Amino acid sequence: MHWDVIVIGGGPAGMMAAGRAAARGARVLLLEKNESLGKKLLITGGGRCNVTNNQPDNKLFLKKLPESSKYLFTSFAQWNASSSLTFFHERDMDTKTENELREFPVSDSAQSVWDVLVEEMKKYNVAVQTSSPITGFKLDTEKHITGVQLKNGDILAASSYILATGGKSHPETGSTGDGFAWLSEIGHNVINTAPSLVPIALSDNWAKKLQGVSLQDVKMSATSQPFDTAQGKHETRTGKLLFTHFGISGPLALNISNAVRELLQYGEVTLVLDLLPAMNHKEIDIALQKIYLEQAKKRVKNISSDLLPASVLRAASKLAGIDIETNCTNVSKEQRKALVQLFKALPLHVSHLLGVNKAIITSGGVALDEVNFKTMQSKLFPNLYIVGDVLNINRPSGGYSLQLCWTTGFIAGNSVPLSLSSPT
Repeated sequence: MHWDVIVIGGGPAGMMAAGRAAARGARVLLLEKNESLGKKLLITGGGRCNVTNNQPDNKLFLKKLPESSKYLFTSFAQWNASSSLTFFHERDMDTKTENELREFPVSDSAQSVWDVLVEEMKKYNVAVQTSSPITGFKLDTEKHITGVQLKNGDILAASSYILATGGKSHPETGSTGDGFAWLSEIGHNVINTAPSLVPIALSDNWAKKLQGVSLQDVKMSATSQPFDTAQGKHETRTGKLLFTHFGISGPLALNISNAVRELLQYGEVTLVLDLLPAMNHKEIDIALQKIYLEQAKKRVKNISSDLLPASVLRAASKLAGIDIETNCTNVSKEQRKALVQLFKALPLHVSHLLGVNKAIITSGGVALDEVNFKTMQSKLFPNLYIVGDVLNINRPSGGYSLQLCWTTGFIAGNSVPLSLSSPT
């Protein structure tokens, strides 16, 4: 059978593209190399699935994607975060807005998102063929793709092809960067790919002992040491931080990891953590004096406060040279001042970045100037459309990656030409 559209990759962008093309009347075949669809989607956001970032203003949304925003304005004019939320809400999936406009299903389950996409494809009769890895494209001499070759030797043909194979993060889900190799083979410029948005391993043993502790709205700066060799380069971010058995994770660590990767070129990297960015040194000192006065008979290790989790208070106190076995009345002014300084500038020493198996996304991908973002059509091959994580778009955590999948997937599905026999 000759298909109108073959979609390669059954992740979020591929399923969105397939559903939209089929809703327009196209005969669509979706090929997925895994035994089931959306394996990475089901684990995203710790299984909760950060559907999008609920920022309806395209200019403000794309401000988070500074390197690629000039390409994406035309795409977001067609389908933006509000469009995605409407799509899911109209299909009975309610969502809720959390910190920094992160949007999640009310169910707190990625399965809800998966169900909507799969039901949409079923509704419009998308043919799904799982356990079907392909090895590349077949071309004619006119820069036209004539088919895709499956690993078993079969060749499948369509009028148009949508490539949605994803990046290299979480390879255990089948996301191994196959599409990058195929595109490179046929002449597309693929920018070097690397793990992006990765947790950070630290050499500080005291930090690892805080495993499981999370901090909201803290500020962190990354600098390379010595400072003069870093040429003044640094990065500052604010957000939620999670301590782990190897170091740090959470949105703040993930979003600063790309800067850390760059700074590692200059030498050792130190992260400087402001635990209380809303307070200045004097305000923190006054708050500490009050704590020590009200809990004077308690040992330092036993004090409690709304300022910070008790475990963080203990760790910082030890770093400030305070004997946590002593009573609060025995803490000297100098020790208290040292603790205040640590609250505003707590150093964390980077050991290394975790690898691709822990990365949220992959940086790099197809050069953006080789894609028409009004249609997601390749400028080299008129019947090829490129979507999702295959594109060279660096983005922070917070729903931006999935929104790019929804936007580019919808536009590709909405742009592929229909055959004369297809209903409109």
